[in-house]
Amino acid sequence: MTAVIPRPAGRTAPRTAPVAVPLPRPVAGPPGRPAPGAEPGRDLFIDVLRLLGMALVVLQHWSMPVLSFADGRIATGNALSAGNMWLVTWVSQVMPLIFFAGGAAGAISFGRAARRGLPAPAWVAARLRRLVLPVVPLAVVWLPLPHLLLAAGLPEQPVLTAARLAGQLLWFLAVYVVVVALTPLLVRLDAAYGLRVPAALAAGAVVVDLVRFTGGLEAVGFLNVVFVWPAIHQLGLRYAAGRPRRPWLIALAGYGAAAVLVAAGPYPGSMIGMPGAAVSNMAPPTLALLAVGVGQVGLALALRPCVMAFARCPAVSRVLTWTGARMMTVYLWHMSALCVVTAVVVVGLGISTPEPGGPAWLSGWPHWLLLLVLALWPLLRAFARFEAPRPAAPYTGGTARIAAAAGLAAAGLLLFTAFGFVPGPAPLVGAGLLLAALPLGRTAAPARRNAVPAPRDPTVSR
Repeated sequence: MTAVIPRPAGRTAPRTAPVAVPLPRPVAGPPGRPAPGAEPGRDLFIDVLRLLGMALVVLQHWSMPVLSFADGRIATGNALSAGNMWLVTWVSQVMPLIFFAGGAAGAISFGRAARRGLPAPAWVAARLRRLVLPVVPLAVVWLPLPHLLLAAGLPEQPVLTAARLAGQLLWFLAVYVVVVALTPLLVRLDAAYGLRVPAALAAGAVVVDLVRFTGGLEAVGFLNVVFVWPAIHQLGLRYAAGRPRRPWLIALAGYGAAAVLVAAGPYPGSMIGMPGAAVSNMAPPTLALLAVGVGQVGLALALRPCVMAFARCPAVSRVLTWTGARMMTVYLWHMSALCVVTAVVVVGLGISTPEPGGPAWLSGWPHWLLLLVLALWPLLRAFARFEAPRPAAPYTGGTARIAAAAGLAAAGLLLFTAFGFVPGPAPLVGAGLLLAALPLGRTAAPARRNAVPAPRDPTVSR
């Protein structure tokens, strides 16, 4: 199905010609009433996946660290590196599932916007603004914070460690900004070629890993960023075009392939980076991680009827509504909450993490999580407002301008990922690139009282 996007009536025509945009077909699935309070056209299954994925990311980041402090230095370990705990990462490493949910939500939202006559560049501009704007307060807080803490006499190594960690999680947004900007193109490719698109991306991941591991060219592995994550994202577009059949077979194929790759290949069992490991499945992403991602998608699709029944409960619907408006804030600030609690408990009070999995660790874990929630709460209250920018007139610039905005935003986020907020020129350049991207995504015309609100992306906020 295709829609021709017209020029908006009564305003200057955009510089781009009308574009024929394939519209995603309605998602196949069991009929049923939407949950109370749910927005029309929303997919509750995707909402639940998004919430579950983000909750598992935060829970994993908060539970993994094994921390101790001595002689002015903080030592960090990973609780999932003990014994067979790496098996947990085949479920808890849910970034593939988040990219899948993002692809599905983006395709659904883009199709809805196209039916309203919103040009593709305007849809991308609204998405970029909602992704980039919440990062600005994070940078405003963290750029001066290390300087202030060091001037106050705090030990240098823990401060710099915290400053790096606060920026490392922005790798996800750097990649996601690019795939969001490419969504109109990816939707057209999906309509024309279907499963051949993720299959071609998976083939690219195979080639990259072959060159990486047979040629010893470790840096080549980072090319998989443009193959592994977009392949999973493209599966989300496939879901939006019609729910895949035989999900249990998809799950078995994905997890089975991952098991073979780990058993026979150079891939470690853990789907997250482990201290001292020669190879990481995550940085850069590998074919094994892609296989686990396919397994996760198949498992999630197989459980879709149960998830839909769960999501229609009024209490669950209220939770989805509340968390949907704060999801990005939780992701951006949960490592800052970890830094605060670590500074007080580990550095200040000298309390080290007990042996992972032991009685002391198990009994103390709920108290540790409670402290982290209490530290995150004021950050949530202060910064969640940036997830809901004021309604603005739809973007009327050209495709090149919004592409430049996406490139600047991604480059700024990558600098934060690589250097964190450690004092130096790189974070300042990253902040400058991020701020330069924001005006490019705005319309030159003044916002009018009856301006069309920016369309909402279920992967970003409710």
